[in-house]
Amino acid sequence: MINYREILRLKSLGYSQRSIASSAKASRNTVSEVLKKAEQLNIAWPLDGDIANAVLEEIFSEKQTRGSKDFAPIDYDYIHKELSKKGVTLTLLWQEYCEQAYINGKTPYMSTQFGDKYRRWARITNATMRVMHKPGDTMQVDWAGGTIPYYDPVTGEEYKAYLFVAALPCSSYLYVEACTDMKQENWLMCHVHAYEYFGGVTRILVPDNLKTGITANTHYETRLNESYRELAEYYGTAIVPARVRKPQDKGLVERSVGFSTTWITAALRERKFFSFAEVREAVAERLEVINTKPFQKHPYNRREAYLAEEKEFMLPLPNHPYEPSVWKQQMVGNDYLVSDGLNKYSVPFDLIGEQVQIRLTKNLVEIYFKGSRMISHKRLEKYSIQPVVKPEHMPSNHREYLNYNADEFKDWASTVGRSTEEVIRYFLTSGSVPEQGYKFCVNLKKLGKRYGKKKLEAACDRMLAFSSSPSIRTITTLLKNSKVADNSVKETDNSNKYGITRGAAYWRKVGGSDDQ
Repeated sequence: MINYREILRLKSLGYSQRSIASSAKASRNTVSEVLKKAEQLNIAWPLDGDIANAVLEEIFSEKQTRGSKDFAPIDYDYIHKELSKKGVTLTLLWQEYCEQAYINGKTPYMSTQFGDKYRRWARITNATMRVMHKPGDTMQVDWAGGTIPYYDPVTGEEYKAYLFVAALPCSSYLYVEACTDMKQENWLMCHVHAYEYFGGVTRILVPDNLKTGITANTHYETRLNESYRELAEYYGTAIVPARVRKPQDKGLVERSVGFSTTWITAALRERKFFSFAEVREAVAERLEVINTKPFQKHPYNRREAYLAEEKEFMLPLPNHPYEPSVWKQQMVGNDYLVSDGLNKYSVPFDLIGEQVQIRLTKNLVEIYFKGSRMISHKRLEKYSIQPVVKPEHMPSNHREYLNYNADEFKDWASTVGRSTEEVIRYFLTSGSVPEQGYKFCVNLKKLGKRYGKKKLEAACDRMLAFSSSPSIRTITTLLKNSKVADNSVKETDNSNKYGITRGAAYWRKVGGSDDQ
Protein backbone atom coordinates (compact mmCIF):
# COMPACT_ATOMS: atom_id res chain seq x y z
CA MET A 1 0.00 0.00 0.00
CA ILE A 2 1.17 3.49 -0.76
CA ASN A 3 2.42 5.35 2.34
CA TYR A 4 0.24 8.44 1.90
CA ARG A 5 1.01 9.80 5.35
CA GLU A 6 4.76 9.73 4.80
CA ILE A 7 4.44 11.40 1.39
CA LEU A 8 2.38 14.24 2.88
CA ARG A 9 4.69 14.59 5.87
CA LEU A 10 7.85 14.83 3.76
CA LYS A 11 6.16 17.31 1.42
CA SER A 12 5.36 19.56 4.39
CA LEU A 13 9.07 19.48 5.30
CA GLY A 14 10.05 20.77 1.86
CA TYR A 15 11.57 17.62 0.37
CA SER A 16 11.67 17.20 -3.41
CA GLN A 17 9.52 14.57 -5.14
CA ARG A 18 12.64 12.52 -5.95
CA SER A 19 13.62 12.44 -2.26
CA ILE A 20 10.06 11.64 -1.19
CA ALA A 21 9.86 8.76 -3.69
CA SER A 22 13.12 7.32 -2.39
CA SER A 23 12.14 7.61 1.25
CA ALA A 24 8.50 6.43 0.87
CA LYS A 25 9.51 3.54 -1.45
CA ALA A 26 7.17 4.73 -4.23
CA SER A 27 7.61 5.83 -7.84
CA ARG A 28 7.92 9.48 -8.69
CA ASN A 29 4.69 9.25 -10.73
CA THR A 30 2.84 7.90 -7.69
CA VAL A 31 4.20 10.68 -5.50
CA SER A 32 3.23 13.27 -8.13
CA GLU A 33 -0.33 11.89 -8.39
CA VAL A 34 -0.76 11.76 -4.60
CA LEU A 35 0.43 15.34 -4.14
CA LYS A 36 -1.75 16.56 -7.02
CA LYS A 37 -4.82 14.84 -5.61
CA ALA A 38 -4.04 16.14 -2.10
CA GLU A 39 -3.92 19.70 -3.42
CA GLN A 40 -7.26 19.24 -5.21
CA LEU A 41 -8.86 17.91 -2.03
CA ASN A 42 -7.15 20.50 0.26
CA ILE A 43 -5.50 17.71 2.26
CA ALA A 44 -2.26 18.69 3.96
CA TRP A 45 -0.02 17.66 6.82
CA PRO A 46 -0.41 17.45 9.82
CA LEU A 47 -3.08 14.74 10.03
CA ASP A 48 -4.63 13.15 13.10
CA GLY A 49 -2.80 10.06 14.28
CA ASP A 50 -5.83 7.79 13.78
CA ILE A 51 -6.15 8.60 10.06
CA ALA A 52 -4.58 5.51 8.50
CA ASN A 53 -3.26 5.03 4.98
CA ALA A 54 -6.29 2.88 4.19
CA VAL A 55 -8.60 5.81 4.85
CA LEU A 56 -6.44 8.09 2.72
CA GLU A 57 -6.40 5.54 -0.08
CA GLU A 58 -10.18 5.50 -0.17
CA ILE A 59 -10.29 9.28 -0.38
CA PHE A 60 -7.56 9.58 -3.00
CA SER A 61 -8.61 6.72 -5.27
CA GLU A 62 -12.43 6.77 -4.75
CA LYS A 63 -12.09 2.96 -4.80
CA GLN A 64 -15.24 1.26 -6.08
CA THR A 65 -16.95 -1.16 -3.76
CA ARG A 66 -19.67 -2.61 -6.03
CA GLY A 67 -17.90 -4.59 -8.67
CA SER A 68 -17.38 -2.62 -11.85
CA LYS A 69 -19.96 0.09 -11.22
CA ASP A 70 -18.82 3.56 -12.16
CA PHE A 71 -19.61 5.71 -9.11
CA ALA A 72 -20.10 9.45 -9.53
CA PRO A 73 -17.27 11.43 -7.86
CA ILE A 74 -18.14 13.67 -4.91
CA ASP A 75 -17.25 17.37 -5.07
CA TYR A 76 -16.29 17.85 -1.44
CA ASP A 77 -15.44 21.53 -1.74
CA TYR A 78 -18.86 22.26 -3.22
CA ILE A 79 -20.64 20.32 -0.47
CA HIS A 80 -18.60 22.06 2.21
CA LYS A 81 -19.45 25.50 0.85
CA GLU A 82 -23.15 24.74 0.37
CA LEU A 83 -23.51 23.42 3.91
CA SER A 84 -22.61 26.88 5.19
CA LYS A 85 -25.81 28.28 3.72
CA LYS A 86 -28.93 28.61 5.79
CA GLY A 87 -31.32 25.66 5.54
CA VAL A 88 -28.97 23.46 3.49
CA THR A 89 -28.52 19.92 4.84
CA LEU A 90 -26.40 16.93 3.87
CA THR A 91 -29.55 15.01 2.89
CA LEU A 92 -30.60 17.72 0.45
CA LEU A 93 -27.12 17.79 -1.10
CA TRP A 94 -27.12 13.98 -1.44
CA GLN A 95 -30.42 14.10 -3.35
CA GLU A 96 -29.00 16.73 -5.71
CA TYR A 97 -25.85 14.63 -6.11
CA CYS A 98 -27.96 11.58 -7.07
CA GLU A 99 -29.90 13.53 -9.70
CA GLN A 100 -26.70 14.80 -11.28
CA ALA A 101 -25.17 11.31 -11.23
CA TYR A 102 -28.15 9.80 -13.09
CA ILE A 103 -28.01 12.57 -15.67
CA ASN A 104 -24.32 11.74 -16.32
CA GLY A 105 -25.05 8.00 -16.48
CA LYS A 106 -23.18 7.15 -13.28
CA THR A 107 -24.06 5.37 -10.07
CA PRO A 108 -24.40 7.55 -6.94
CA TYR A 109 -23.19 6.49 -3.51
CA MET A 110 -25.79 5.59 -0.93
CA SER A 111 -26.69 8.34 1.53
CA THR A 112 -24.73 6.74 4.38
CA GLN A 113 -21.62 6.36 2.22
CA PHE A 114 -22.05 9.90 0.94
CA GLY A 115 -22.21 11.29 4.47
CA ASP A 116 -19.33 9.17 5.76
CA LYS A 117 -17.08 10.18 2.89
CA TYR A 118 -17.80 13.88 3.38
CA ARG A 119 -17.27 13.76 7.12
CA ARG A 120 -14.02 11.85 6.67
CA TRP A 121 -12.84 14.39 4.09
CA ALA A 122 -13.77 17.30 6.35
CA ARG A 123 -11.85 15.73 9.22
CA ILE A 124 -8.79 14.91 7.18
CA THR A 125 -8.59 18.38 5.64
CA ASN A 126 -9.12 20.03 9.04
CA ALA A 127 -12.02 21.89 7.46
CA THR A 128 -14.43 23.65 9.76
CA MET A 129 -17.66 21.71 9.99
CA ARG A 130 -19.93 24.53 8.95
CA VAL A 131 -22.86 22.30 9.64
CA MET A 132 -22.07 23.41 13.23
CA HIS A 133 -21.29 27.03 12.35
CA LYS A 134 -24.05 28.43 10.19
CA PRO A 135 -23.32 31.82 8.59
CA GLY A 136 -24.55 34.77 10.62
CA ASP A 137 -25.41 32.47 13.49
CA THR A 138 -22.78 33.12 16.18
CA MET A 139 -20.37 35.78 17.36
CA GLN A 140 -17.82 34.75 20.00
CA VAL A 141 -16.19 37.40 22.21
CA ASP A 142 -13.40 37.55 24.79
CA TRP A 143 -10.53 39.64 26.13
CA ALA A 144 -7.08 38.77 24.78
CA GLY A 145 -4.52 37.74 27.35
CA GLY A 146 -1.72 40.05 26.25
CA THR A 147 -1.56 43.82 26.69
CA ILE A 148 0.17 46.62 24.80
CA PRO A 149 2.11 49.18 26.89
CA TYR A 150 2.04 52.92 26.20
CA TYR A 151 3.72 55.77 28.05
CA ASP A 152 3.00 59.30 29.22
CA PRO A 153 5.22 61.54 27.03
CA VAL A 154 5.94 63.88 29.97
CA THR A 155 6.26 61.68 33.05
CA GLY A 156 7.14 58.43 31.30
CA GLU A 157 4.54 56.55 33.37
CA GLU A 158 3.53 53.23 31.82
CA TYR A 159 -0.09 52.27 31.06
CA LYS A 160 -1.62 49.15 29.52
CA ALA A 161 -4.00 48.75 26.59
CA TYR A 162 -6.23 45.66 26.59
CA LEU A 163 -7.52 43.88 23.47
CA PHE A 164 -11.15 42.93 22.88
CA VAL A 165 -11.61 40.15 20.29
CA ALA A 166 -14.81 39.19 18.44
CA ALA A 167 -14.86 36.31 15.94
CA LEU A 168 -17.40 34.89 13.49
CA PRO A 169 -16.85 31.09 13.48
CA CYS A 170 -18.19 30.48 9.99
CA SER A 171 -15.86 32.83 8.05
CA SER A 172 -13.25 33.37 10.81
CA TYR A 173 -13.71 37.12 10.30
CA LEU A 174 -12.27 39.08 13.26
CA TYR A 175 -12.74 42.36 15.04
CA VAL A 176 -10.10 43.56 17.53
CA GLU A 177 -10.16 46.80 19.52
CA ALA A 178 -7.79 48.34 22.06
CA CYS A 179 -9.30 49.56 25.36
CA THR A 180 -7.94 51.42 28.38
CA ASP A 181 -9.50 48.88 30.78
CA MET A 182 -11.72 45.80 30.87
CA LYS A 183 -14.62 47.45 32.71
CA GLN A 184 -18.25 47.14 31.73
CA GLU A 185 -18.58 50.32 29.69
CA ASN A 186 -15.70 49.37 27.38
CA TRP A 187 -17.00 45.79 27.19
CA LEU A 188 -20.40 46.98 25.97
CA MET A 189 -19.04 49.61 23.58
CA CYS A 190 -16.73 47.03 21.97
CA HIS A 191 -19.78 44.90 21.13
CA VAL A 192 -21.41 47.93 19.51
CA HIS A 193 -18.26 48.64 17.48
CA ALA A 194 -17.93 44.97 16.47
CA TYR A 195 -21.48 44.88 15.09
CA GLU A 196 -20.81 48.10 13.20
CA TYR A 197 -17.56 46.67 11.80
CA PHE A 198 -19.29 43.47 10.64
CA GLY A 199 -22.23 45.45 9.29
CA GLY A 200 -24.76 43.18 10.96
CA VAL A 201 -25.73 41.17 14.03
CA THR A 202 -25.51 37.43 14.67
CA ARG A 203 -28.38 35.36 16.05
CA ILE A 204 -26.34 34.16 19.04
CA LEU A 205 -23.66 35.85 21.16
CA VAL A 206 -21.20 33.59 23.00
CA PRO A 207 -19.14 35.33 25.71
CA ASP A 208 -16.87 33.80 28.30
CA ASN A 209 -18.04 33.81 31.93
CA LEU A 210 -16.81 37.33 32.68
CA LYS A 211 -18.25 39.34 35.56
CA THR A 212 -18.75 42.26 33.17
CA GLY A 213 -21.33 40.16 31.33
CA ILE A 214 -22.39 37.11 33.33
CA THR A 215 -23.47 37.29 36.98
CA ALA A 216 -23.87 33.52 37.39
CA ASN A 217 -23.68 30.49 35.06
CA THR A 218 -24.51 27.16 36.72
CA HIS A 219 -26.34 23.94 35.83
CA TYR A 220 -29.51 25.48 37.21
CA GLU A 221 -29.52 29.06 35.96
CA THR A 222 -27.75 31.70 33.89
CA ARG A 223 -27.97 35.22 35.28
CA LEU A 224 -26.91 38.00 32.94
CA ASN A 225 -25.66 41.40 33.92
CA GLU A 226 -28.61 43.77 33.43
CA SER A 227 -26.68 46.05 31.07
CA TYR A 228 -25.51 43.11 28.98
CA ARG A 229 -29.03 41.71 28.77
CA GLU A 230 -30.28 45.12 27.67
CA LEU A 231 -27.69 45.28 24.87
CA ALA A 232 -28.67 41.83 23.59
CA GLU A 233 -32.34 42.77 23.65
CA TYR A 234 -31.64 45.98 21.72
CA TYR A 235 -29.79 44.13 18.94
CA GLY A 236 -32.16 41.16 18.87
CA THR A 237 -29.48 38.59 19.70
CA ALA A 238 -29.44 35.84 22.34
CA ILE A 239 -26.59 35.47 24.85
CA VAL A 240 -25.47 31.86 25.34
CA PRO A 241 -22.41 31.87 27.65
CA ALA A 242 -19.71 29.28 27.12
CA ARG A 243 -19.93 26.44 29.61
CA VAL A 244 -17.51 26.65 32.49
CA ARG A 245 -14.32 24.69 31.76
CA LYS A 246 -15.59 23.80 28.27
CA PRO A 247 -13.13 25.57 25.93
CA GLN A 248 -14.59 23.82 22.88
CA ASP A 249 -17.63 26.08 23.22
CA LYS A 250 -15.45 29.01 22.19
CA GLY A 251 -12.78 27.23 20.17
CA LEU A 252 -12.52 29.78 17.40
CA VAL A 253 -12.31 32.83 19.63
CA GLU A 254 -9.66 31.09 21.74
CA ARG A 255 -7.61 30.50 18.60
CA SER A 256 -8.37 34.02 17.45
CA VAL A 257 -7.11 35.38 20.77
CA GLY A 258 -3.85 33.54 20.26
CA PHE A 259 -3.73 34.64 16.64
CA SER A 260 -4.33 38.27 17.68
CA THR A 261 -1.64 38.01 20.33
CA THR A 262 0.83 36.89 17.69
CA TRP A 263 -0.16 39.16 14.82
CA ILE A 264 -0.96 42.26 16.88
CA THR A 265 0.60 42.22 20.35
CA ALA A 266 3.80 40.45 19.34
CA ALA A 267 4.07 42.30 16.02
CA LEU A 268 3.94 45.64 17.86
CA ARG A 269 6.32 44.66 20.66
CA GLU A 270 9.22 46.77 19.29
CA ARG A 271 7.13 49.93 18.91
CA LYS A 272 6.91 52.45 21.72
CA PHE A 273 3.60 54.30 21.99
CA PHE A 274 3.14 57.66 23.72
CA SER A 275 -0.65 57.83 23.70
CA PHE A 276 -3.61 55.48 23.74
CA ALA A 277 -4.74 56.95 20.39
CA GLU A 278 -1.52 55.67 18.80
CA VAL A 279 -2.21 52.18 20.17
CA ARG A 280 -5.76 52.18 18.80
CA GLU A 281 -4.57 53.24 15.37
CA ALA A 282 -1.83 50.60 15.28
CA VAL A 283 -4.23 47.85 16.37
CA ALA A 284 -6.73 48.89 13.67
CA GLU A 285 -3.97 48.69 11.05
CA ARG A 286 -2.91 45.23 12.17
CA LEU A 287 -6.54 44.08 12.14
CA GLU A 288 -6.73 44.94 8.44
CA VAL A 289 -3.58 42.89 7.85
CA ILE A 290 -5.14 39.88 9.60
CA ASN A 291 -8.46 40.05 7.76
CA THR A 292 -6.86 40.49 4.33
CA LYS A 293 -4.11 37.89 4.80
CA PRO A 294 -4.86 34.74 2.69
CA PHE A 295 -5.50 31.48 4.53
CA GLN A 296 -2.71 28.93 4.38
CA LYS A 297 -4.86 26.27 2.68
CA HIS A 298 -7.23 28.51 0.73
CA PRO A 299 -6.69 31.20 -1.90
CA TYR A 300 -9.05 33.65 -0.19
CA ASN A 301 -8.90 35.64 3.08
CA ARG A 302 -11.19 36.24 6.06
CA ARG A 303 -12.89 39.29 4.61
CA GLU A 304 -13.57 37.61 1.28
CA ALA A 305 -14.95 34.55 3.05
CA TYR A 306 -17.21 36.79 5.15
CA LEU A 307 -18.51 38.77 2.18
CA ALA A 308 -19.07 35.67 0.06
CA GLU A 309 -20.51 33.29 2.65
CA GLU A 310 -21.78 35.11 5.72
CA LYS A 311 -22.69 38.77 5.32
CA GLU A 312 -26.05 38.14 3.65
CA PHE A 313 -27.15 36.01 6.61
CA MET A 314 -26.39 38.62 9.29
CA LEU A 315 -29.32 40.30 11.03
CA PRO A 316 -29.70 44.00 10.17
CA LEU A 317 -28.35 46.70 12.47
CA PRO A 318 -30.84 48.94 14.31
CA ASN A 319 -31.35 52.44 12.93
CA HIS A 320 -29.39 53.94 15.81
CA PRO A 321 -26.40 52.42 17.63
CA TYR A 322 -26.99 51.20 21.16
CA GLU A 323 -26.09 53.56 23.97
CA PRO A 324 -24.54 51.48 26.77
CA SER A 325 -26.03 51.83 30.23
CA VAL A 326 -24.87 50.96 33.72
CA TRP A 327 -27.32 49.79 36.40
CA LYS A 328 -26.90 50.29 40.14
CA GLN A 329 -29.09 49.98 43.22
CA GLN A 330 -29.41 52.64 45.89
CA MET A 331 -31.60 53.44 48.88
CA VAL A 332 -33.29 56.84 48.81
CA GLY A 333 -32.23 59.02 51.74
CA ASN A 334 -34.20 61.62 53.69
CA ASP A 335 -33.14 64.28 51.18
CA TYR A 336 -34.95 62.23 48.43
CA LEU A 337 -31.78 62.34 46.29
CA VAL A 338 -29.83 59.60 44.48
CA SER A 339 -26.32 59.82 43.09
CA ASP A 340 -24.70 58.78 39.81
CA GLY A 341 -21.33 58.80 41.54
CA LEU A 342 -20.66 62.43 40.71
CA ASN A 343 -23.87 64.45 41.07
CA LYS A 344 -27.20 64.05 42.87
CA TYR A 345 -30.69 63.90 41.38
CA SER A 346 -34.14 64.05 42.98
CA VAL A 347 -36.82 61.36 43.13
CA PRO A 348 -40.42 61.67 44.43
CA PHE A 349 -40.22 62.22 48.20
CA ASP A 350 -42.57 59.29 48.92
CA LEU A 351 -39.71 56.96 47.84
CA ILE A 352 -37.68 57.91 50.92
CA GLY A 353 -36.29 54.72 52.48
CA GLU A 354 -37.03 52.60 49.38
CA GLN A 355 -34.51 50.65 47.26
CA VAL A 356 -34.50 51.93 43.68
CA GLN A 357 -32.65 50.90 40.51
CA ILE A 358 -30.69 53.58 38.66
CA ARG A 359 -29.94 53.28 34.95
CA LEU A 360 -27.08 55.50 33.84
CA THR A 361 -26.22 56.35 30.25
CA LYS A 362 -23.90 59.01 28.91
CA ASN A 363 -26.70 61.60 28.76
CA LEU A 364 -29.49 60.25 30.98
CA VAL A 365 -30.24 59.21 34.57
CA GLU A 366 -33.34 57.02 34.93
CA ILE A 367 -34.80 55.84 38.25
CA TYR A 368 -36.84 52.61 38.41
CA PHE A 369 -38.90 51.29 41.31
CA LYS A 370 -40.18 47.71 41.22
CA GLY A 371 -39.60 47.55 37.47
CA SER A 372 -41.38 50.80 36.62
CA ARG A 373 -39.58 53.93 35.51
CA MET A 374 -40.41 56.71 37.94
CA ILE A 375 -38.41 59.66 36.61
CA SER A 376 -35.52 60.63 34.36
CA HIS A 377 -33.01 63.48 34.46
CA LYS A 378 -30.54 64.82 31.93
CA ARG A 379 -27.15 63.70 33.22
CA LEU A 380 -24.67 66.43 34.14
CA GLU A 381 -21.24 66.16 32.52
CA LYS A 382 -19.35 67.99 35.28
CA TYR A 383 -19.58 68.13 39.06
CA SER A 384 -22.19 70.51 40.45
CA ILE A 385 -22.47 71.56 44.10
CA GLN A 386 -26.22 71.94 43.66
CA PRO A 387 -28.32 68.76 43.16
CA VAL A 388 -30.73 68.49 40.23
CA VAL A 389 -34.15 68.81 41.89
CA LYS A 390 -37.59 68.89 40.29
CA PRO A 391 -40.18 70.86 42.34
CA GLU A 392 -42.84 68.17 41.94
CA HIS A 393 -40.60 65.74 43.84
CA MET A 394 -40.58 67.93 46.96
CA PRO A 395 -42.99 68.00 49.93
CA SER A 396 -45.29 71.04 50.03
CA ASN A 397 -43.25 72.86 52.67
CA HIS A 398 -40.08 72.37 50.66
CA ARG A 399 -41.79 73.65 47.51
CA GLU A 400 -42.83 76.72 49.46
CA TYR A 401 -39.22 77.29 50.40
CA LEU A 402 -38.26 77.23 46.71
CA ASN A 403 -40.64 80.09 46.02
CA TYR A 404 -38.80 82.43 48.42
CA ASN A 405 -36.68 85.25 47.01
CA ALA A 406 -34.76 88.24 48.37
CA ASP A 407 -37.28 90.84 47.22
CA GLU A 408 -40.12 89.02 48.96
CA PHE A 409 -38.24 89.04 52.28
CA LYS A 410 -37.41 92.73 51.92
CA ASP A 411 -41.04 93.61 51.17
CA TRP A 412 -42.21 91.70 54.22
CA ALA A 413 -39.61 93.37 56.49
CA SER A 414 -40.76 96.82 55.36
CA THR A 415 -44.20 96.04 56.80
CA VAL A 416 -42.65 95.24 60.21
CA GLY A 417 -40.20 98.04 60.89
CA ARG A 418 -36.82 99.62 60.23
CA SER A 419 -34.88 97.35 62.60
CA THR A 420 -36.40 94.22 61.07
CA GLU A 421 -35.46 95.52 57.62
CA GLU A 422 -31.87 95.92 58.77
CA VAL A 423 -31.78 92.39 60.18
CA ILE A 424 -33.18 90.94 56.93
CA ARG A 425 -30.64 92.94 54.94
CA TYR A 426 -27.86 91.49 57.07
CA PHE A 427 -29.10 87.89 56.57
CA LEU A 428 -29.22 88.34 52.76
CA THR A 429 -25.76 89.92 52.47
CA SER A 430 -23.71 88.07 55.10
CA GLY A 431 -23.16 84.99 52.89
CA SER A 432 -21.55 84.64 49.48
CA VAL A 433 -25.00 84.41 47.86
CA PRO A 434 -28.42 85.66 49.10
CA GLU A 435 -29.78 82.08 49.12
CA GLN A 436 -27.55 81.25 52.08
CA GLY A 437 -29.58 83.65 54.24
CA TYR A 438 -33.02 82.42 53.17
CA LYS A 439 -33.25 79.97 56.07
CA PHE A 440 -32.73 82.77 58.62
CA CYS A 441 -35.24 85.02 56.87
CA VAL A 442 -37.85 82.24 56.94
CA ASN A 443 -37.26 81.69 60.67
CA LEU A 444 -37.59 85.43 61.30
CA LYS A 445 -40.96 85.44 59.53
CA LYS A 446 -42.08 82.54 61.72
CA LEU A 447 -41.12 84.50 64.82
CA GLY A 448 -43.20 87.40 63.49
CA LYS A 449 -46.24 85.14 63.17
CA ARG A 450 -45.73 83.71 66.65
CA TYR A 451 -45.02 86.88 68.67
CA GLY A 452 -46.48 89.58 66.46
CA LYS A 453 -44.78 92.22 64.33
CA LYS A 454 -44.60 94.80 67.12
CA LYS A 455 -42.66 92.57 69.52
CA LEU A 456 -40.45 91.30 66.68
CA GLU A 457 -39.51 94.84 65.75
CA ALA A 458 -38.71 95.62 69.41
CA ALA A 459 -36.54 92.50 69.69
CA CYS A 460 -34.67 93.38 66.48
CA ASP A 461 -34.16 96.92 67.76
CA ARG A 462 -32.69 95.63 71.04
CA MET A 463 -30.54 93.10 69.08
CA LEU A 464 -29.02 95.85 66.93
CA ALA A 465 -28.41 98.02 69.96
CA PHE A 466 -25.68 95.75 71.28
CA SER A 467 -24.56 93.80 68.16
CA SER A 468 -24.01 94.48 64.47
CA SER A 469 -24.27 90.74 63.69
CA PRO A 470 -27.82 89.70 64.55
CA SER A 471 -28.68 86.02 64.93
CA ILE A 472 -31.95 84.10 65.02
CA ARG A 473 -30.96 82.45 68.31
CA THR A 474 -30.46 85.78 70.11
CA ILE A 475 -33.63 87.35 68.70
CA THR A 476 -35.60 84.26 69.75
CA THR A 477 -34.15 84.53 73.28
CA LEU A 478 -35.08 88.23 73.48
CA LEU A 479 -38.65 87.46 72.42
CA LYS A 480 -38.99 84.66 74.98
CA ASN A 481 -37.61 86.89 77.78
CA SER A 482 -39.91 89.68 76.69
CA LYS A 483 -42.88 87.34 77.09
CA VAL A 484 -41.78 86.31 80.62
CA ALA A 485 -41.27 89.94 81.58
CA ASP A 486 -44.75 90.82 80.35
CA ASN A 487 -46.32 88.07 82.46
CA SER A 488 -44.33 89.18 85.50
CA VAL A 489 -45.45 92.77 85.13
CA LYS A 490 -49.04 91.66 84.78
CA GLU A 491 -48.92 89.65 88.01
CA THR A 492 -47.32 92.56 89.91
CA ASP A 493 -50.00 94.99 88.75
CA ASN A 494 -52.78 92.69 89.96
CA SER A 495 -51.24 92.23 93.43
CA ASN A 496 -50.63 95.97 93.96
CA LYS A 497 -53.97 97.20 92.68
CA TYR A 498 -55.21 98.13 96.17
CA GLY A 499 -51.89 98.63 97.96
CA ILE A 500 -50.85 96.66 101.05
CA THR A 501 -54.10 96.08 103.05
CA ARG A 502 -54.59 93.39 105.66
CA GLY A 503 -58.20 94.03 106.49
CA ALA A 504 -60.09 95.25 109.63
CA ALA A 505 -60.16 91.82 111.24
CA TYR A 506 -56.38 91.62 111.25
CA TRP A 507 -55.99 94.97 112.99
CA ARG A 508 -58.82 94.20 115.38
CA LYS A 509 -57.11 90.97 116.37
CA VAL A 510 -53.83 92.68 116.76
CA GLY A 511 -55.41 95.41 118.83
CA GLY A 512 -57.14 92.86 121.10
CA SER A 513 -53.90 91.04 121.75
CA ASP A 514 -52.32 94.31 122.73
CA ASP A 515 -55.07 94.97 125.24
CA GLN A 516 -54.49 91.65 126.79
